Amino acid sequence: MPTTRPDPRRIEVLDSRMADVLRGKTEAERLQIASNMWSSARTMLTHILRSEHPDWEEARIQREVARRMSHGAV
Repeated sequence: MPTTRPDPRRIEVLDSRMADVLRGKTEAERLQIASNMWSSARTMLTHILRSEHPDWEEARIQREVARRMSHGAV
């Protein structure tokens, strides 16, 4: 899979107030936030794939979720 460079016009900049909130979090709290975001993305993607491909078996859906979330590394 070819690697593409990110388009700088599409990169979101973190609001300075939100950056201050995150700086006030412990490492464990920031890690928990990241873990929750990852889990949420995985859940949403799973539901989308089930909706788009009702004929797919669960194992295939999970393989596709893993492939997409790993950017094709799996």
